[in-house]
Amino acid sequence: MDMTQSAPAPLVTDPRQRLVVFLFLLTSLFMATLDNQIVSTALPTIVGEFSELERFGWIGSAYLLAMSAVMPIYGKLGDLFGRKYIILVAITLFAFGSVLCGFAWSMNSLIAARVIQGFGGGGIMVSIFSINADLFEPRERAKYQSYTSLVIMASSSLGPILGGTMSDLFGWRSIFLINVPIGIIAVTGLILMLPYRRPTRKPKIDYLGALFLAGTTCSVVLWADSGQIFGSLIGREALMIIALGAVSACIWLFVESRAPEPIVPLTLFRDSTFTLFLVVSLMTGGVAIGMVNYIALYLQMTSGLTPIAAGLFFMCSTVGIVIGSMSAGRLISRTGRYKPFSVLGLTINVISLALMSQLHPGSPLLLVGILMAFQGLAIGFGQQAPIIGVQNSAPRGDVGAATGAVTLTRMGGAAIAISIYGAIIGSNVAHVDLGLPGGINLSELTPKVLSELPDETRQLIGQVYQGAFETLFLTAATIASLGLIAALFLKNVRLPVATDRRA
Repeated sequence: MDMTQSAPAPLVTDPRQRLVVFLFLLTSLFMATLDNQIVSTALPTIVGEFSELERFGWIGSAYLLAMSAVMPIYGKLGDLFGRKYIILVAITLFAFGSVLCGFAWSMNSLIAARVIQGFGGGGIMVSIFSINADLFEPRERAKYQSYTSLVIMASSSLGPILGGTMSDLFGWRSIFLINVPIGIIAVTGLILMLPYRRPTRKPKIDYLGALFLAGTTCSVVLWADSGQIFGSLIGREALMIIALGAVSACIWLFVESRAPEPIVPLTLFRDSTFTLFLVVSLMTGGVAIGMVNYIALYLQMTSGLTPIAAGLFFMCSTVGIVIGSMSAGRLISRTGRYKPFSVLGLTINVISLALMSQLHPGSPLLLVGILMAFQGLAIGFGQQAPIIGVQNSAPRGDVGAATGAVTLTRMGGAAIAISIYGAIIGSNVAHVDLGLPGGINLSELTPKVLSELPDETRQLIGQVYQGAFETLFLTAATIASLGLIAALFLKNVRLPVATDRRA
């Protein structure tokens, strides 16, 4: 980093106004993260209504894929044009996509609407973390990002509960339409309270870089899902996607090395902190975000829980995440060290996921809740370190791009993992014929229908799903192990105090 430049004046100098702005940012974040969680307990009902279990993962992965494709673009646009108008556009787009989801008439239309939601959600996530970097000093930022994490976890807690309750009482469409009033509140508040800071440099948008980065990301996710789409990960179509992704990646590197304002400046990779945290974020996204929908499916199909009851179980994860996140935020702020929490979080992740693979349909629900709490604790310990680390390592003018890149890998990892998990479930469940009453097959099975089946039949279904989830949890543990290896190689950096902050 350039250590000769002095830090610019704070974006908001009045502490009370800064707090109000921060609260509206949290409202926006709550909306975006709530949507990813609220759909989890309603998914079995949705796929049962449309009779397309094999496309279960696409409702989540389409959203995350769209987010991943646009995150670096939003980060760079915020650096070049200022972050206020960028986040307002993102919130508006997200709310519009939510309306389309609420009126979807088929699985295809719902997936398409989720893509539009993702285009807005990606901008919300990146812009909020980038604006926080303008509002707070590095160590102070760690403390406030613990509040940000608390909101994420509040949405994680309320999301599954609201999803189950609203889908039971008002239908699954209501879980998307609830975003509209929240979006209106957030947009109004930010228009009135968030100052606009005009960037000092002339905007030069790297359109080609954005295009080929999106192409690379989409190719990777599509390849991970090619087992369900084309029937094989090494078939002709899948290999063509890999080749397309490789070509896109090479062209992207060529374009970025020559662009005056690259989407992701290649100079960021000179610091190993940035590169290693990309790997950590890729893996933690797969186990922290990618697992949510499948844990909800696991609870409902192996234990016979209703959507509401399954949602309540996510309180266990939330308690763990809140404890881990708040503790890590304060300790990072006090000590300036973030590496230990990344290592600790991933270590607990590996252990908890390995233990979850040993569960069976008759396992006590108390044990399931305890393991979910430990999984949440692991996520809470490790989720702040990547953002704080890359923002500290990047030059001030590239904070948005760096934040977008690390958030991209987190969401991209989630999208890839969702596709992998979906392939595991699909190969073990979708084509099993149990001879269910009334000619019902597993792809049409909703929690309500499951609850009406005889006990012996429910146990048989639970055993089929348990066999699939044993492989799924072990796969997730392996993903977390790869992230742990990368975290161990991080430099033991100490964040500067406020008076030491430089660009």
